[in-house]
Amino acid sequence: MDARVSDLFGSGNGHGSGSQGVASKSGNGFGVAPKKSSAKNKKAKARFSRNFKPSNNTPYLPPEAEEGNIEYKLKLVNPTQYRFEHLATQMKWRLQEGRGEAVYQIGVEDNGMLVGLSEEDMRASLKTLHRLAEKVGADITVLREREVDYDSDVPRKIAEVLIRKVPDDQQFLDLRVAVLGNVDSGKSTLLGVLTQGELDNGRGRARLNLFRHLHEIQTGRTSSISFEILGFNSKGEVVNYSESRTAEEICESASKMITFIDLAGHHKYLKTTIFGLTSYCPDFAMLVVSANTGIAGTTREHLGLAMALKVPIFIVISKVDLCTRATVERTVRQLERVLKQPGCNKVPMVVSSTDDAVTAAQQFAQSPNITPIFTLSSVSGESLDLLKVFFNIIPPLSNSKEQEELMQQLTEFQVDEIYTVPEVGTVVGGTLYSGICREGDPLVVGPTDSGQFHKLTIGSIQRNRSACRVLRAGQAATLALGNFDRSLLRKGMVMVSPEMDPTICWMFEAEIVLLFHAKTFHKGFQVTVHIGNVRQTATVEAVYGKEELRTGEKAVVLFRFIKHPEYLKVGAKVLFRQGVTKGIGHVTKLQPIEHCEVGLDPVCMYV
Repeated sequence: MDARVSDLFGSGNGHGSGSQGVASKSGNGFGVAPKKSSAKNKKAKARFSRNFKPSNNTPYLPPEAEEGNIEYKLKLVNPTQYRFEHLATQMKWRLQEGRGEAVYQIGVEDNGMLVGLSEEDMRASLKTLHRLAEKVGADITVLREREVDYDSDVPRKIAEVLIRKVPDDQQFLDLRVAVLGNVDSGKSTLLGVLTQGELDNGRGRARLNLFRHLHEIQTGRTSSISFEILGFNSKGEVVNYSESRTAEEICESASKMITFIDLAGHHKYLKTTIFGLTSYCPDFAMLVVSANTGIAGTTREHLGLAMALKVPIFIVISKVDLCTRATVERTVRQLERVLKQPGCNKVPMVVSSTDDAVTAAQQFAQSPNITPIFTLSSVSGESLDLLKVFFNIIPPLSNSKEQEELMQQLTEFQVDEIYTVPEVGTVVGGTLYSGICREGDPLVVGPTDSGQFHKLTIGSIQRNRSACRVLRAGQAATLALGNFDRSLLRKGMVMVSPEMDPTICWMFEAEIVLLFHAKTFHKGFQVTVHIGNVRQTATVEAVYGKEELRTGEKAVVLFRFIKHPEYLKVGAKVLFRQGVTKGIGHVTKLQPIEHCEVGLDPVCMYV
């Protein structure tokens, strides 16, 4: 690949040859059907081609994709009214594909060739883009402009523009980031600095607002799951507690919200960390590594957990103010070696400038193998801005089609937390897995120890500590249940639509891989099983086709819960552990409650 492509946009797969010429389908598409050039456009392009002759060093980006939220535009100079309307339709399509965010590359052919524009054409194109954004109700931010280095007298520029519009049915764009890392690596302090807007004093002052329990403040160690929010307005500016007094004010002024799930680093709280990763469905994971200790303690384990659950991961090296540059570089090299190992197969990408942060955000979302690495300090504030740029630009992973499909399904809400709030009553927190949930909706919650479901009605809904009338698939929230008896609830339950026929089971089969076990894994062995928000001890009833399993071996295993039946789905990811024993897999078959010989009423009754 031409070295200049890396300097411009850090592209991972260019075409590197000018033999493909300039003939392309630039800028005439509507974003829905395949694009075709008109005769008039071809003539205009021919005139343009006479002025620009590609050489063998012409840098390229990957060709434009019909799907996705990235659009290439050669130039947008004085479009006719008819073409302007089509461009607006196209922008709406790209915004819909990116669930409210789109990136426009100006001065780039549809085949990815970086042609560039003169200063005058670039100004006119950006002006047109502003008009288009105003028409669809979006805001635009120029991420970066670069000169394309050709052997020509006239300097040519390309520009990268972020367009953001909160979908009409949402209050803001929402991303969830799980924060992993060894104990004392600076996870809570980093989140305190990002969300409070004040640097740390070197002794952990920034993290005090994140702790939920007295013993956490006394020891300085997180033992529970806490949530913090960082907002960005439509212009990409940070909105946090330094300017807003309450979470509700942040939600009102932010068009994009990053919800951080602060997880525990100490090994004795590992079950809490796994529960946070499996039940809260994070979009991304941020692995925090201390520069002075490097990869230590639970760092490798947390990295392995994120990879086993297929959560895209990026790395933050903290506390660089405590170390020499050589120590930081040694930690970076240590991380690069681990990421490149056959088990990981990641491509590390060290972020050292704003351009790197923009490139990292786009490539990270497009390719799961790219792993950005940031080096920063929560005390001096070094490189914190690069991390904020990354969070501002990073797009959601799921596309609009997947979201629509989930919203069409029946309501299913996973119960992760249970509270009793004075003057409100029982409140449950969790994630809406599918469907839509509104205030006043009747649902059923279960299963109980006997496999039954209880009827209830949703009172009020809150997201990020602010009121919300409608909850959509993939969103996390707390639901008020009024005077519903809290003793009937437990973590791991589901609240589903009364029309749904949920599959409740004591026993299930799963295809597993034993990641590590000191001896042999056999019938009668007990493990703690994590499946989504379900966390319960299960006994191995049978290992099909084998007497026993050793480290690295695969098999289909029959598990049986020991305490109460659970609601499961075929295909759900399974993660189990017991001491040093660990394994992963997925559910292949369920044995519904009526087939289990447990002496219970076989009918799942709604009480």
